[in-house]
Amino acid sequence: MTISRKQQVCLEETPYYHCISRCVRRAFLCGEDELTGRSFEHRRDWIVEKLKQLDGVFSISICAYAVMHNHTHTVLKVDRESALNWCDDEVIYRWTKLYKPSPIVDRYLNGVKLTKAELDVIAKDIEKWRHRLYDISWFMRNLNEGIARKANEEDGCTGKFWEGRFKSQALLDDAALLTCMSYVDLNPIRANIADKPEESDFTSIQDRIRHYQKALEQTGNRIEAAILAPKHLEPLVGGEHQNKMSGLNFSLSDYLELTDWAGRAIREEKSGAIPSELAPILERLNIDSRAWLDSVKNYGKNYTTVIGTREGIKQFTQAIGRGRKWFCTSGYSLQIYQTSPA
Repeated sequence: MTISRKQQVCLEETPYYHCISRCVRRAFLCGEDELTGRSFEHRRDWIVEKLKQLDGVFSISICAYAVMHNHTHTVLKVDRESALNWCDDEVIYRWTKLYKPSPIVDRYLNGVKLTKAELDVIAKDIEKWRHRLYDISWFMRNLNEGIARKANEEDGCTGKFWEGRFKSQALLDDAALLTCMSYVDLNPIRANIADKPEESDFTSIQDRIRHYQKALEQTGNRIEAAILAPKHLEPLVGGEHQNKMSGLNFSLSDYLELTDWAGRAIREEKSGAIPSELAPILERLNIDSRAWLDSVKNYGKNYTTVIGTREGIKQFTQAIGRGRKWFCTSGYSLQIYQTSPA
């Protein structure tokens, strides 16, 4: 039975969510249709540009993404606190980047003196918009609806482009986040579309690598370049920088090295031990290194709605009001995320 979105998202427990959208039937998001020879590669640019736009509007940042032939992956971080602290004019400014303002709001923006009743209407709208601007459902709605309209117009058809609503997974801790991000960034390699992360077009890891290379050329400082993330991506600020700026709790160098190694192992279909120089990031996050690579390889098969430790999953399900009805999780997941990090 379908689980309502409010029972899949609990910002008190985690701000991180993995969202997946898949096209219906044989609809192409991108790639080439072998039957007709028609290329849809330009639609990848639509997704990336829309993600960049939404990152500048919503109080939701992008940790990772991958645009595949018939589906997309996005790993999102919700910053509810920032949205709640926005002034009213900031909320209006952001919302009207996406939607045309009502006549009353338009008059307000133009400095027209309004009655108390009109101001009350605007105040109610602002609170409604503020909530929507940190809601992943509204984020994904804006991403998917615009792409569907453009694709249907280009295809000369009407009807559904996406398979119903998007799928979301709650990522309860840094260990779950790291595994999910690596899985998302390695999607083109697993699908034999690319050989290396830097060659994985339309992925966040390629964005991070290219931005790092450009920043290194400009600054000549590896440490400084490593913490300068692309504007549309959440920075990786682990290690010595994690207490100085907002970002994800692991460093760019650790993440790139670990994901690059996993990508090569996946391509060569081997499951050997993780090299000693890469193990510390897993040890810090309390992940069983022996099972980590297999978890990235089989992520889609072994995880459902909530990802994390047994204790974390239990707490999450209680927080959303499911009582003793835990979300389904595999023993495989519990093997990797054995206990909560200290």
